[in-house]
Amino acid sequence: MKLRILPALAGLVMACLPAPGANSSFARAAEPLRLHLRGRAPVTANGDQFQVAASEVEWDPAKTAIIVCDMWNQHWCRGATERVAEMAPRMNEVLKAARSRGVLVIHCPSDTMKFYQDAPQRRLARQAPPVELKPLAAGWCPLGGGQEPPLPFDNSKDRCDCTPQCPHGHPWKRQIDALEIADEDAITDNAEAIYLMRQRGIDRVIVMGVHANICVLRRPFAVRQLLAQGQQVVVMRDLTDSMHDSASPPAGLDHFRATERIVEHIEKYWCPTITSQDFLGGAAFEFREDPRPHVVLLIGEDEYQTDRTLPAFADAELADRGLRVTVIRSDPRDPNDFAGLEALDAADVLLVSVRRRTPPQAQLDRIRAFVAAGKPLAGIRTASHAFSLRNDQPPPAGHAAWPEFDAQVLGGHYVGHHDAPGLGKPRTLVSVLPGKLDHPILAGAPQGEIAVGSSLYKTSPLAPSAVALVMGRVEGQEPAEPAAWTNATSSGGRVFYTSLGHPEDFKSPFFRQLLLNGIFWALDKPTLK
Repeated sequence: MKLRILPALAGLVMACLPAPGANSSFARAAEPLRLHLRGRAPVTANGDQFQVAASEVEWDPAKTAIIVCDMWNQHWCRGATERVAEMAPRMNEVLKAARSRGVLVIHCPSDTMKFYQDAPQRRLARQAPPVELKPLAAGWCPLGGGQEPPLPFDNSKDRCDCTPQCPHGHPWKRQIDALEIADEDAITDNAEAIYLMRQRGIDRVIVMGVHANICVLRRPFAVRQLLAQGQQVVVMRDLTDSMHDSASPPAGLDHFRATERIVEHIEKYWCPTITSQDFLGGAAFEFREDPRPHVVLLIGEDEYQTDRTLPAFADAELADRGLRVTVIRSDPRDPNDFAGLEALDAADVLLVSVRRRTPPQAQLDRIRAFVAAGKPLAGIRTASHAFSLRNDQPPPAGHAAWPEFDAQVLGGHYVGHHDAPGLGKPRTLVSVLPGKLDHPILAGAPQGEIAVGSSLYKTSPLAPSAVALVMGRVEGQEPAEPAAWTNATSSGGRVFYTSLGHPEDFKSPFFRQLLLNGIFWALDKPTLK
């Protein structure tokens, strides 16, 4: 089928056509989709407690479809209409990137098929031969019997978060215009989506759109139905929304946390989720009006698996305490590249877990500007040598180093580390400094020494502006070294740093509380229970 190029994009497309042998999206079409899945695995026999489970998979684009659920031009709720319009441009970029990789895009704006009745994309879906489906196919797909408990918030009254409440109705006529429908796409609002996927041998589906607690789960083309028919399914969690009334139970649950709660429910009982970063890089989509303090996790190291442990920590410890989190990882194909750092412009605190990376000059300038603005920062483990190469090697052309980051920002003096603890080796022991137990960062810290998984960093002497809170030593050896402290930058920013951060440390209640308290202290806020 001939590709339709929108007139406004024609010049850009021609300018981007690849030269012979060039690396382009056309050349990448056969490459697998690399997806970073986030799920939740039960950790108790009765399934009442879960832990985040992260994994990476590769999907064949030719066997993958995207379902766009109910991204209508207008909803009866004013707020829902505005949020759809806000996320649509990012979603459209995802769809364009997916098409260029060979993914089938199926638009499913329910109850609007009359508008599309003569469209070739509608005919494409209608012509797919029906296949026998499991009994869940009829109408709305109900709660999953014994598979899931009730949803995490009550929307039985079908109310919205607007004041005053919006009057109900059916104002939607079509899909929002900001989502382009290409010639090779399909349009449907029923099980034809599954027929078409079966016809093409597609068994993997990415679902995006609204609303996560209603249509994304219950439509005959959506999550519960797709899973019942044997498809592998993920939900793109940053390109969805919820229909929620904050006056309904549970009390105090704001709209954006409600969406996160339903995403967590999906991850526990139905399928993993991904973000638009897997297609576009950069930062995940966030709604502008989300009022919660914003934590950016900057992760780029290969020693301590913080690309898994830190996001899991954030999901378990920060989200329910009213913080929203953006994760920025270094590019595995170019470990010095941290695409998405523009998220720093709206961040309230930056948490650094980076080891010997030299970002492009513009990216490091952005980090410097964040620090110079007096904004708070936290660092763990290898942040002490985040932006410097060994032996003062120069960075690659166009890239930049910041060897003074440890001294200037963290207030430390990293010069190496002792041997790692292990079988038959001395343990690393840490303890709170006498007289510091009343510091907010040490709330809940035990007295006495605690064994940790990290090797002891050599970090002394600290800068005069730094205040040591926790000391560490190698069992049977001297001297002790600072293992956690606070600092103040020259621009007045609060800084918390700990040299801990080994995967075993993330299993320690002491370390988890220390890091949690340190983040809230940097934000100049009390740690929420």
